[in-house]
Amino acid sequence: MTTVWIVVGVVGVISIIFKAAGPVFLGGRDLPARAASVVALIGPVMLTALVVTQTVGDHEEVVLDARLPGVAAAAVAVRRGAPVAVGMAVAAAVTVVLRAVS
Repeated sequence: MTTVWIVVGVVGVISIIFKAAGPVFLGGRDLPARAASVVALIGPVMLTALVVTQTVGDHEEVVLDARLPGVAAAAVAVRRGAPVAVGMAVAAAVTVVLRAVS
């Protein structure tokens, strides 16, 4: 077994432990309102971090190319009420057009 697969397995086990910790330690009790509001934001924040790093990150440098205006166009579309799938299509279309032009 290679080192990569060992790391994947360890990270998987740790993820399962973290996911199980909440129900185990809280039981049937509800989280305090302040903690619940923080937990509710974890998903969107992690998704935003993933999108930003995939959009402007390239190894160890920041790259500003056609992907950034595409993501910005998708953000505007979703902000105006478009479904996420439409936002993704807008991002792809803007990126394709900008790459074709430049």
